[in-house]
Amino acid sequence: MTDLAASAADALESQLADLCTFIRIETPSDHRPSLVEGLEWVEAFLERTIGPPDVRRVVGGGDQGDILTCEYRSGDPGAATVALLCHYDTVWPRGTLADWPVAIQAGRLTGPGAFDMKAGLIQAVWAVALARQAGSPLPTIRMVFNGDEEIGSPSSRTVIEDAVHDCDAVLVFEPSAAGALKTSRKGNGIFTVTAHGLEAHAGLDPRKGVSAVDELARAVLTLHAAADLDSGTSVNVGVVSGGTRSNVIAGEAHAVVDVRVADRAEAQRIEGVLAGLSPHRLGARLGVTGSWVRPVMDRSAGNAALFQRARDLARRRGLSVDETSAGGASDGNFAAALGLPVLDGLGAVGDGAHARGEWVEVSEVTSRTVLAAEVIASFGRRV
Repeated sequence: MTDLAASAADALESQLADLCTFIRIETPSDHRPSLVEGLEWVEAFLERTIGPPDVRRVVGGGDQGDILTCEYRSGDPGAATVALLCHYDTVWPRGTLADWPVAIQAGRLTGPGAFDMKAGLIQAVWAVALARQAGSPLPTIRMVFNGDEEIGSPSSRTVIEDAVHDCDAVLVFEPSAAGALKTSRKGNGIFTVTAHGLEAHAGLDPRKGVSAVDELARAVLTLHAAADLDSGTSVNVGVVSGGTRSNVIAGEAHAVVDVRVADRAEAQRIEGVLAGLSPHRLGARLGVTGSWVRPVMDRSAGNAALFQRARDLARRRGLSVDETSAGGASDGNFAAALGLPVLDGLGAVGDGAHARGEWVEVSEVTSRTVLAAEVIASFGRRV
């Protein structure tokens, strides 16, 4: 699609301008007013770039951002349906721009959320616009924009599942992994372990007390020992709290645990470890709450076929693209759990997700937008 590539090159300046504007609208997952502003901009950008959708639906996100679903229908009633997943929230708190402004230097565009994943959202919308301009038959395109992905998509999960359940393919515009597309992802869970003990004066009555902190510390050691990095299983106690004063034996303590697994068997093993946590001393209790936030995304035959489709399209333009498995989870995990073919990592080429200084490789914006447009358009051609 030579004309598509030329159009994408001509549109690069506009894409970068859109991306810079979008980054300057801060959209932290935990600040609803900012998310409202961000989604308003996204919807205006969508209509300006593609046009009004045939179907529009907004679902309230509660304390988080609302979820926008837009459908652009194919002129062919028998055409395939392709879903595009994008999130507009970021991990960066409001005010981050004050000491980390948007900038383009030495071919890299940087700013809070640039890589994860505001660039991907911009590329997704432009990919649809350019594919339409090229005049090729297109599938029905269903786009989902959510504002709670960075905190596990608690409000948007059911909306995403409803939006994609009947799709022929699901394309996720999370950033690439050093340019590679993602055909599998780990599942992840977030659990809280609570230890209950007996409070007592640490100096006067130490034998009367049962330390919840001590019980929790032992549980932490058990949990960290359950990690098996060779199998792709990580267990990280990232937050610990408890006790009231240094001279009081702690009556309660808490630990928040992040778990990542590469397959369902490991998920079941970790569930067993959590269920098997037991107190060390009489009078203490341990409890576990939480759940698996996102299921494992296996490298299914459908995922592999989608990657091969993208690879073949890239090769026609003299480019190569690799595939990889990602340690992080995304909304693509939900679609994969429904048995749908998913291709993830179609967003930016760059680095530094969730790290200050994250950046996007400007020279790759055009090629990635073209690749996405070609993958989308390939579902509009009857076989």
